[in-house]
Amino acid sequence: MTPGSGFSVQPADYAVQRDQLHGVRHAVFVSEQRVPAELEVDALDPLSHHVLALDADGRAIGAGRLTPERRIGRMAVLPGWRSQGVGDALLAALVGQARVLGWGEVSLHAQLPARDFYARNGFLPEGPTFQEAGIEHQTMRQRLDGALRVSDREQALAATATVIHRARRGLYLHLRCADDLFGEPLVLGALRRFAAARHDKQMQVLAEEADLVALPAAVLGLFQRLPSVFVVRTPVDPTDVQVASGRLGNDIGDCYFRPMGVLLEGELTLAAHPRIRAPDEQFQRIWQRSRDCNALRVLGI
Repeated sequence: MTPGSGFSVQPADYAVQRDQLHGVRHAVFVSEQRVPAELEVDALDPLSHHVLALDADGRAIGAGRLTPERRIGRMAVLPGWRSQGVGDALLAALVGQARVLGWGEVSLHAQLPARDFYARNGFLPEGPTFQEAGIEHQTMRQRLDGALRVSDREQALAATATVIHRARRGLYLHLRCADDLFGEPLVLGALRRFAAARHDKQMQVLAEEADLVALPAAVLGLFQRLPSVFVVRTPVDPTDVQVASGRLGNDIGDCYFRPMGVLLEGELTLAAHPRIRAPDEQFQRIWQRSRDCNALRVLGI
């Protein structure tokens, strides 16, 4: 049982818990979304790893599976339990199972309304959207053994939201341009949730004053209202000023690294991969040499 959540997530034996799994999936896909009943069950079910979310009384409220094709699917949460962390817990359990199996990556087909949910949880979109069971979908992918390439704006948005959403108490950002990604609803929403968390937290922001004040007004307003959460410094050492790369990282080891900070292209690495330790150390060295940024004080926002 997740503390304070009222539900638990556990592996499911398909042969034993088939009715519970299909009960949730039928309610969501067939009854709610009008997917043909014959498409809800397939030959992969007996071959897949399944997880169930159960309420405090042992009733099934969510389900998902991991297929031999290394794809997460059939993610379903009953309406009364949505937006309460059930989907996040199911997804984490399936990704965890993929790690146990030693897989290097996992993919999924996200329904478009759920794309932001998966983006916040480490999956980057790729390719065009497509129809599946009469519903528009997007392929999304997560690397488990290294960095996943970030090549376009949609992937950059997902990578940025992932790092912020997965942070526990700390974020660090080396901003190398006036980045409008932070004004997008997906990213701005993640920043606001981070700021609203009840425990102590802080985001360290390194930025030139010109780049900082050019951020979207909603972001600057958030920084101004919560100066103890969003602490901003400006590099002054000539060597630090010349650093071209940008990065956004968190306290669990996720990092979106941009070799040329003015460009979106880069890579997303999750969960303390050794390759990102050196960039984190570099950020902290620059942070210690930098001065407090006063630019926010003079903005009339």
